Amino acid sequence: MPLNIGLIGLPNVGKSTMFNALTKTQHALVANYPFATIEPNRAIVPVPDARVEGLQRLIGVPNAIHATIEFVDIAGLVHGASKGEGLGNQFLSHIRDVNAIVHVVRCFEDPNVVHISEAPDPRVDIEVVELELMLADLQSLERRLERLAREVKGDKKLQPTLDMAHAIQSYLEAGKPVSRYVADHDLVRDETFAEFDKEMRFLSNKPIIYAANVGEGVLSDAESGNVETIRALAAERHAEVVVISAKIEEEMAGFSDEERQEFLALSGIEESGLDQVIRRSFHLLDLITFFTMNENEVRAWTVRRGTKAPQAAGTIHTDFERGFIRAEVIPYPIFVEHGSHAAVKAAGAMRLEGKEYVVHDGDVIYIRFHV
Repeated sequence: MPLNIGLIGLPNVGKSTMFNALTKTQHALVANYPFATIEPNRAIVPVPDARVEGLQRLIGVPNAIHATIEFVDIAGLVHGASKGEGLGNQFLSHIRDVNAIVHVVRCFEDPNVVHISEAPDPRVDIEVVELELMLADLQSLERRLERLAREVKGDKKLQPTLDMAHAIQSYLEAGKPVSRYVADHDLVRDETFAEFDKEMRFLSNKPIIYAANVGEGVLSDAESGNVETIRALAAERHAEVVVISAKIEEEMAGFSDEERQEFLALSGIEESGLDQVIRRSFHLLDLITFFTMNENEVRAWTVRRGTKAPQAAGTIHTDFERGFIRAEVIPYPIFVEHGSHAAVKAAGAMRLEGKEYVVHDGDVIYIRFHV
């Protein structure tokens, strides 16, 4: 499935710098004034996964094709964005199109980089952005409620949706995000809410990763305090947190993979910012990876956990889902142990699975289909 992540935050918190670093490009405009980014910058990057190259080496094919992720650098939001301040309506519409949000929060102090307040205050910064997301949701919901009230007169099956919409409205009016409503009512797997959310694309229900953007050196006391504030807020919101120095990541953007690993080791950093964001995103969105291979390539594919074999096959090609017969499945460790498809088959370690099989992370799959 295509995965895209929007980088949001207040102006001048380091979003575009982080975008450049994460995507190893210099396509985003980085400037020291608000609204340097108007149209969102986009970049598609491969998802790091050593298993892809591992399989490639084992079977000796020329190409290793990773799953991909799209990063979208969305312009800085300001107070009043939901009312159009700072081109806010345009920017908010960009957020509706992404699967998840990386909310970049400034933790560094730099008198040469302007900010909306004298010193970084993560709690205030986060709450400003959250409020605008909730207000935008409330405006969209109020418009939908008017139509729903008319539609339910002709179709009583819509009554549960109307009742839900009123309940969500009450949450938003009380300053609570849609995600809080979902958590309080245990609606993560609820089909009625899922359909309504798919239609509304609630901004305040997007999975969130808070990216604490710190300075280049060792964390100062002020930065450490800011990071802990973000961690506390994230725990309240069931969100993820990564601590990144956008400047350091940007310095590594031109390094080779070997140079990056050496630099990270010398800096005492276990994972690059890109790896952290992708790993947390996969966890937030409950994603897994499976693999296919032929004489030319090994390829990684991404699906939601719980996806059945025909639907996973459909991510490769719609014909595969429509004509699905069965799947030949080999877990990654089993494939590595035996070294080839033929050896696994000879050992009787390959499984034949039907339409009800739920794909697992690391499955090597051969799809049998007929159209």
